[in-house]
Amino acid sequence: MTPSLELQAVSKSFGDFTAVDEVSFAVPQGTIYGLLGPNGAGKTTTLRMIMDIIAPDSGLVLLNGHPRCRADLARVGYLPEERGLYRKMTVTDQLAFLAELHGIRRREALPAIESWLGRVELAEWGQRKVEELSKGMQQKIQIIGTVLHDPDLLILDEPFSGLDPINQGLFKDLLADYQRQGKTIIFSTHIMEQAEKLCDYICLVSQGRTILEGELPTMKRRLGSNSYRLVADGDLERIDKVNGVQQALFHDGSAKLLLEPDASGSEVLSELVAFLSVHEFRSQEPDLEEIFIKAVRDATR
Repeated sequence: MTPSLELQAVSKSFGDFTAVDEVSFAVPQGTIYGLLGPNGAGKTTTLRMIMDIIAPDSGLVLLNGHPRCRADLARVGYLPEERGLYRKMTVTDQLAFLAELHGIRRREALPAIESWLGRVELAEWGQRKVEELSKGMQQKIQIIGTVLHDPDLLILDEPFSGLDPINQGLFKDLLADYQRQGKTIIFSTHIMEQAEKLCDYICLVSQGRTILEGELPTMKRRLGSNSYRLVADGDLERIDKVNGVQQALFHDGSAKLLLEPDASGSEVLSELVAFLSVHEFRSQEPDLEEIFIKAVRDATR
């Protein structure tokens, strides 16, 4: 099946600074795809090139199998990192204006606006001015404006910014519902926990480069044989120095260990018991944060 979106060795520099360095990835249709990386990794620049806000220096951006054109972008919903609403407009007028930018007349847009405001628990706020809304409420309005024209592809730059945990859950439900309709969703984030719960596929970028890309469950299975859970008492700070341990992450009295590719779990355990009282040591699937930390470290060696 033709990918909804594909980047082929896309690069962008600003003066002597290379923001994006030959980034490549393909987004299968009907999936939730995470563009992940720390702040400054090149995520926003990449999304802006996809939307033709800035032009790549080299490489190709393909939508539905062919070079991107304006007609394709009309079927995309884009939520930029920098939010912007007209503060003196009412909520309904603001959303009607955004709909008109996508060629939808006000009278045609009003039923959808009313429905969406109800879904995000803002039904009573339609005639209030945008400036009266909290930051989280304004974020909801911008999300509605992104989907009013029923796009086939959603591109969301840090969409959870400004949302409290309850509204993050509401937004995740909306994304899942959108995916069930066969739509494709791409979002960027630096928060691995959010991506792990939502994404089918991921692309990890660091310092403008692709360092890992593919189906998330496949990555976890591939790396799972080298990931272990450890519960122990003793000098835990020495774990990093044990032969075969590539990284150790500590949380709530336990540790997640990622071993070197050729390391043996039994050999590592024999070293651990020399200075720890080990209560549990078992193989487990790594989480996305572990995968990301390892990939970034490997890329910078």
